[in-house]
Amino acid sequence: MAKKTQVETRISSEVDFEKPGKQQGFLRLPHSVHRSAYGWLGIPVVCIKNGAGPTVLVMSGNHGDEYEGQVTVTKLIRELKPKDVRGRLILLPMANYPAAKAGLRTSPLDQGNMNRLFPGDPHGTPTKALAHYIECVLLPMCDYVFDLHSGGSSLMILVSSLFKKSPDDKRTRRTIELMRAFGAPVGFIDLHDSSGTMSAAALRQGPIHLSTELGGGGTVTVDALRIAEEGIRRVLKHVGALRPNYKTKPGAETRVVTVGGPDYYVHAMVDGLYEPLVDIGDEVKKGQPAALIHFPEAPWREPEKARFERSGLVLCKRMGGRVEIGDCMFHLATDFKI
Repeated sequence: MAKKTQVETRISSEVDFEKPGKQQGFLRLPHSVHRSAYGWLGIPVVCIKNGAGPTVLVMSGNHGDEYEGQVTVTKLIRELKPKDVRGRLILLPMANYPAAKAGLRTSPLDQGNMNRLFPGDPHGTPTKALAHYIECVLLPMCDYVFDLHSGGSSLMILVSSLFKKSPDDKRTRRTIELMRAFGAPVGFIDLHDSSGTMSAAALRQGPIHLSTELGGGGTVTVDALRIAEEGIRRVLKHVGALRPNYKTKPGAETRVVTVGGPDYYVHAMVDGLYEPLVDIGDEVKKGQPAALIHFPEAPWREPEKARFERSGLVLCKRMGGRVEIGDCMFHLATDFKI
């Protein structure tokens, strides 16, 4: 069983994580405002505990405008019964509750992007306090953490699983096994230095981490939701958190890729109206045109042409029509040599 920790936090839980059975309630974060002097924010949480087995945190709503994971975790909460579980599942469908309630990437209370703020601060803003609770209270209990993301409102990403590469090759191989068990068409390994993310938090605290990108565009698609729902059940069964005879469907063969340095990305270098020239899933060559940026305010001006700086698979593209300097329009992936 994963270790339990005692740390300073302003957040209290209505759920007893050590109690067998299925419990539901809220994580209470005190929040004093004009309309509610002694109020608190209620972050929904469910714990299902039954016998020996791993402890797994399944969360979504880290970014509030990423809906596919929130639907998946909500349905999982209603479906699973204690008899289905081996060990302990902690389910957190709206991790950054204020952002998820507002349907925004960041919290309207403090503009906090939770997935850039780990390990957080127990005495900080609401987003920092929530990030601290997740990293310093929940993660030390866990053997695994599955954090479901998508492209949100501004991006569309090829349905995929992902994780941050660890210096520990054994850990990397174990996570690739989880990626294959999840069964998305693509799995990518992030090589970036990202100390404020959940993946970095998991590396610091110990549990094996797997994340996803489940489409995006500020919507939910049938195909992405199917892959998410089937994938999370497969991976929970793979780690022994669901009973051996729990029925799951087979997944796709996963193409393992990586996202490397700045040359994998295409950013807007001018403000204007963006016309994509390729789509996600396309294979492109170095120097190939990626997008045109038009200038409706000066329609006689020739559009700016953006090009790919390397060859690869188009993993991600921008959804919004208008762009400003610095906006990401595409990023690529290349095959990972295992």
